[in-house]
Formats: sequence, C-alpha cells, structure tokens
Amino acid sequence: MPDPTPTELDDTIRQNAAGPAKASVDGQSVEQHGLADQIAADRYLASKQATRKAGLGVKTSKLIPPGAT
Repeated sequence: MPDPTPTELDDTIRQNAAGPAKASVDGQSVEQHGLADQIAADRYLASKQATRKAGLGVKTSKLIPPGAT
C-alpha cells in the first residue's frame, strides 16, 4: 500500500475526527470522539498547515547605529 500524500492524510484525519469513535449496529449506540481529542486533531492540522507557509515568522535585519563612520 503506498504512503498517502499529506493532503490525503489531512483529509483522513479530518474525517476520522468528525466521525464516531465507537458504533454498534444492533444495540444502536454511537459514541463521539472526546472534545479534547477533537481539539488535539484541529491543533495538529493547523500546525501542519502553518509549517507549509513560506517564512518562519522571523524577520532579520542589519542594525547600523548612528555615529561616526
């Protein structure tokens, strides 16, 4: 089985977080993922998206103090 691409993996994580954690057919019981798990999945996906953006969020510049040259 080939490795999924990052976008496919992100979509899979989103679908799994949105779907039920447990389900039972005959007993008709469904259990949702915990709120902490959903928040963790959202933070993970947001951090992955932030790392794909250009730049590191740090700007470097050269400071030249005024004075005799």
